[in-house]
Amino acid sequence: LIFVVAVLATLAMQLSGFAVAYALQTEVFYDIIGGLNFLVVAGLSAVCSGSSVWDSRHKVAVSLVFVCSRSWLLGFLAWRAHERKGDARFDGVKDKFGQFLTFWLVQGMWVMLISMPVIYINASAHERSSFSLADWIAIAGFAAGVIIEVVADVEKAIWVRQGRVGSFCKVGLWRCSRHPNYFGEILQWWCAWAFAHSSADARGGGFTDPLWWACITSPLFTMHVLLNLPPTGVWNAEGKNLKRYYDACPEAYAQYREGTSVLIPMVGYRYVPLFLKRTIFLDFSRYEYNPKNGTAPHGKPD
Repeated sequence: LIFVVAVLATLAMQLSGFAVAYALQTEVFYDIIGGLNFLVVAGLSAVCSGSSVWDSRHKVAVSLVFVCSRSWLLGFLAWRAHERKGDARFDGVKDKFGQFLTFWLVQGMWVMLISMPVIYINASAHERSSFSLADWIAIAGFAAGVIIEVVADVEKAIWVRQGRVGSFCKVGLWRCSRHPNYFGEILQWWCAWAFAHSSADARGGGFTDPLWWACITSPLFTMHVLLNLPPTGVWNAEGKNLKRYYDACPEAYAQYREGTSVLIPMVGYRYVPLFLKRTIFLDFSRYEYNPKNGTAPHGKPD
């Protein structure tokens, strides 16, 4: 029932947002509606759970971390919308009813898929009096992911405000990860899904519950959006958009890129074999910058 209520509320929010945005021919509050939608889903899943969320440590913990995570997202997206005064993704789209509507419907799908572990936990009738070691690790990882994303976003925003010193960001977490904010986002939803395991109503726990397995859509969809879609995430930030770095400071950026993980903050990345970078470290070849002459940044055939 909670999943149905959340879907209906999400659909109502996104369609209402679309109607106003299409009438005004603007996209300035698109991301803000997305952030608010997360908070509404969290509230509804708590209120409609059939029991007080405050009676369950698991529900309290996951709801608080989720609200902190999505409140930061809402604030950050609102600030970014104000700073940018527009979004290039919507150029040539706002006046096309079907295409513009698709953006809003996809955002609603994103909200629901990401929120699945939290809804699952709040909908559960299974109460546990204490956290297991696995619970502590999972909720700590969830909170750590939020902190990493916030710190990375703030560091990048300050660097931009200070005039983009050095042409590319390598302050704080950005020294040991090319995209620490995306790493934090991905870490959050893997840990939220893991934390949901102990809330399964099935006798054998989450491993025997198809709905818990369905909730793995949350981290997988997050990874798909941030790693595989050209208009957003890592692929959008790298690839052809690295041209500005190779034009401005080719040697410095090449060294930074060679020694800095695409996601996981770490040291010693330059010593990781290429086949491991291309697999478990998710540093795919499509993220490389290849000039029109068909050569890689270091002048070697790709």
